[in-house]
Amino acid sequence: MTDEEWERLRVFVPADPPRGGRWLNHRMVINGIFFRTRTGCPWRDLPEGFGNWKTVYNRHRRWSCDGTWREILGRLRTGCDGADGKDWTLSADSTVVRAHQHAAGTWRALPADLVTGAAANNKNPAARPGRDALGRSRGGLGTKVHLTADRRCRPVSRILSPGQHGDCP
Repeated sequence: MTDEEWERLRVFVPADPPRGGRWLNHRMVINGIFFRTRTGCPWRDLPEGFGNWKTVYNRHRRWSCDGTWREILGRLRTGCDGADGKDWTLSADSTVVRAHQHAAGTWRALPADLVTGAAANNKNPAARPGRDALGRSRGGLGTKVHLTADRRCRPVSRILSPGQHGDCP
C-alpha cells in the first residue's frame, strides 16, 4: 500500500480497543490481508514481514464479522460518483448460482443465537446475513446474487438472497 493510499485509509480504521493491549500496526496487518487475498496463499504461509499470521487472520476475521470492512468500504465509496460527474449511472443485475448437491442438508433458517430483530424476518432477504441466502426454486437449491455497478463496471453493492426470491429485493 502506498503512502497516499494509507493516508486515505488511515482515518477509517478503528482505534485501539478500549480494553486490553494495543493492536499491532494496522498498515502492516492490512498489507498482509491484501497479500493473502491477492495470492490466495494459506494464512500460515504469510511472509514474516506482515507480522504473525495469526494476528493478520484474527484481525481480518474480527473486522469481517463485526462489519468493519463493510463500513470502511462504504466510507471509501462516498464521493466516488463526484469523479464521474453528472453522467454517473448505475446498473443492476442478478443471477442465480446453483448450490452443490451436498448443500441439501444445510441450514435454511438462522441459528437461534443469530436471530435478532430484523434478521428474524424470513420474508426480508436483505435483512438476513449473506451466508443464509440459500433457497429452493424450480432449479433446486440456489442463491441469487444481486449486483450494482457503475458505468465503468466497478461494483458498488452486492446483496445475496435465496434463489426463489425476485430480482429486486
